[in-house]
Order: sequence, then structure tokens, then C-alpha cells
Amino acid sequence: MIEREDIETLTGMVGPGSLITGRNELEQYSTDGTKLVFPPDAVVFPNSTQETAAILRLASARGFPVIPRGAGTGMSGGSLPVNGGLVMSLEHMKRILVIDRENLIAKVEPGVITGDFQEAVEELGLFYPPDPASLHMSTIGGNVAECAGGLRAVKYGVTRDYVIGLTVVLPTGEVIRTGRETMKGVAGYDLTHLIVGSEGTLAVITSITLRLLPRPETQRTMLAFFPDVSAAALTVSNIIHLRIIPTILEFMDRVCLDCIREHMVISIPGNARAMLLMEVDGDSFTVEQESRKIQRACENGGAISFEAASTPEQAERLWQARREISPSLYKLRPHKTSEDIVVPRSRLPELIAKLEELSSKYHLPLPAFGHAGDGNIHVNIMHDKNNPRERENVAPLVRELFDRVLHMDGTITGEHGIGITKAPYLEMEIPRPGLELMRRIKRAFDPKGILNPGKIFPT
Repeated sequence: MIEREDIETLTGMVGPGSLITGRNELEQYSTDGTKLVFPPDAVVFPNSTQETAAILRLASARGFPVIPRGAGTGMSGGSLPVNGGLVMSLEHMKRILVIDRENLIAKVEPGVITGDFQEAVEELGLFYPPDPASLHMSTIGGNVAECAGGLRAVKYGVTRDYVIGLTVVLPTGEVIRTGRETMKGVAGYDLTHLIVGSEGTLAVITSITLRLLPRPETQRTMLAFFPDVSAAALTVSNIIHLRIIPTILEFMDRVCLDCIREHMVISIPGNARAMLLMEVDGDSFTVEQESRKIQRACENGGAISFEAASTPEQAERLWQARREISPSLYKLRPHKTSEDIVVPRSRLPELIAKLEELSSKYHLPLPAFGHAGDGNIHVNIMHDKNNPRERENVAPLVRELFDRVLHMDGTITGEHGIGITKAPYLEMEIPRPGLELMRRIKRAFDPKGILNPGKIFPT
């Protein structure tokens, strides 16, 4: 609980327009993509690293929790104030500080919207690949805190692969700079990549230095339907064996196809049980060659139909299938629990078979779609919270799913993070000695435990 005198002190630090305490005003900062609700005592909007440091010094001295927050699009509860306290929204810190075309780097504040940043660098002929589904709402700071992935990860990697330096404020109020502005550098421990993906539990990020790439000359989008998951999975492997790494290689199962069928402007074959959405980029010659090889791989893999876009308008038609998935799933049940497990690509058929088994066992639909190129599949547990049997079946289903994924040499989360929703399951993947080491790192950064408490670690 934040005391009245602390509110007055905070107001003096940031000004009355950068602090809110009214119940109605606090509502939108009480939840995130999980739809869980935990009201904060107040929300503060720092405008600089110096204000951020002053706020954390006060919190450390007074002992109240501080919860860093980006745009609130997270899917694991990482920015929820589970113990009340002060939500620190970085949305006012939204400047693109530098785009350096010569050295292929950029510096941004954490509140910059990911999609806006991508547009800004592309206007200069540059490219920032990470593209989480929430890119038009989520912030770079939130992406860094969660180590966001996205559709292009199969070729270009995830957010951590582009973060080369940070300015952060420790929970004690100390400001440190990690990393560098060069492509190489091995001086000391890699604090930058320790903080990337730490879900706001170690430090508050106030500026980010990012690596950029030259913008690809062109791209091509393709769509193929298959009679079963095995055929689609084998085609994924065959494409990789051809030494082609697509920019995007997305998968959709039969349940998803059934949900979107009536909304589509393209025709989905009646006997289709799996879909692959593929995209390649590069120079015109390479894109043409790789597109032909992918078409042959799909046809040899038993594709029922194949279509390649030759114009941006045609590409948009093909992308409609991917964009329609999430909203269409609610016709199955009114509520959804989303998991983002990862398995080796070769084990996708085994995973889908397990999902069908779990769906039958727990009497719940389990539509699956996602990033087949890197084995990161979004499993959606559709249920009705008002049905006691369905509500109670979700937790045991999740545990059994995670157990199977780990036995397949996979992981329980590829890009959503642990937060609070996966914390009860983390010890299934990371043995206790590993968790204890992480706790010691947390205490070294945050000796009083004020920064984003209640996250990641099982309680």
C-alpha cells in the first residue's frame, strides 16, 4: 500500500499530470492480455531516466512495489500489480532518439510502438525484423522485457538478437549502461542479455540501442493446404533441407481452418486438414528461385492446393487466413487460455496428435496455429468459465500438455514469458538449483524485492 505522503512526494517529482490515483483511471492499468485484474494503488508516468531513478529511490526507501509496464499486451501477466503498489508506465517515454544509417543502429525510448519504429526505419531503407502479433500496440520496451518473437523469427531471430545496449535504472535508483554501440564487445558479463527477457524484475529500461539490417528488396507470400498435419510438417522439413530459410513459415490445424472457413475470400478445400503460410524475401532473383523450390516442395509433399501472390493485394488476401484465426476461435467457446509451447520441428505431428488426445480427454477444443518454422505453436484452450467442469479442466490439461512438451525436448513458453500464469509450472522445466540461482540474481539486483514482485518464481 502506498501512503498518502508517498503520493504527494511522487506528484512533486513528476507533476500532477503524470500521476493518477482515481479508481476509474486505474482500470486500464489493472489488466493486460490475460484479462486478469489486479488494481494498483497509483500509476506514474516518468518522462526521463532521472525521474525513473528518483521514483525507484523513493520506492526502495519506503518499501512499496513498483511494476514496470509497456502497453499491457502481455499474455502471461508480467505487468500486473499482483500485490498492489505503483505501476510505472513508460508510455510517455516514446522518442526515437537516433537512427544511424551508417552504423546500422538505432536508439529508442521504451515507449516507442514497435510498428511505428519499423515504419520509421523502413522509410530510410532499413529493417527491424522482430514482429510480434501485437506490433501495432506493443512497445519496444515491453518487447525487450519479454524477449518478444514473432512471425519472422524463423529467419531473423527474436528481440534479443537485435538489442546491443541498454540504459537501465536498478531498483535502488542507480543508473547503469549495459552493452555497447558496436557489433562486437566482450568486456565483462553480458548484462544486456540478462536483462532482456527478465520481465521487469531486474531493472527498468529507459533507452534501448538496436541493431538494424538493410531492408530486403522484395518478398513473396505463398499459401498451401494439406490433407493432414504430417504432410504439412514433412513439407516444412523438406523446405529447410533445400537450404531455404523462409522469412515466415506459419501453420494452422484443422480446428482453426474450420473456424475461419466461412470468413475467407479465398477457397479452403473441404478435405484440408492443415495449412502453411510462407513468405520469402531478398533480391528479386533469389525470391523467384526460392518461391519455385517451395512450390515444388509443397506439391511433392502432397499439397491439395498452392497459391503464390504476385501483387501486394494478392498477398493481403493470403494473409487474411492468419489474421482471422484469433477472433474466429471464440465461436468454439467464450473464453480462451493461450499457451505458446515450442517443440522441435520434426515433432509437430506428435504434438498435434497429443492435442487431439487431450481435447478428447478433457472435452475441450484445442485449436493450434503458429510458427511451424521454429516449432513455436500457439495452443488455445477454449472453454466456458461459467461451466464448472470446463473451468476446472483447464489447469490439469495445461500441466499434462507441458509435461508432454518437455518430454519432446521442448519448452513451455517460446515468447510470452512466465509472469504469473506460467510460474506454477516453471519448476517442471528448470530444476530447483537453476531456480535458486535465478533468485540469487534477483536479490543482487533488487535486495528489497520491490521491483515487479510475484513474477516468474513459483510461490
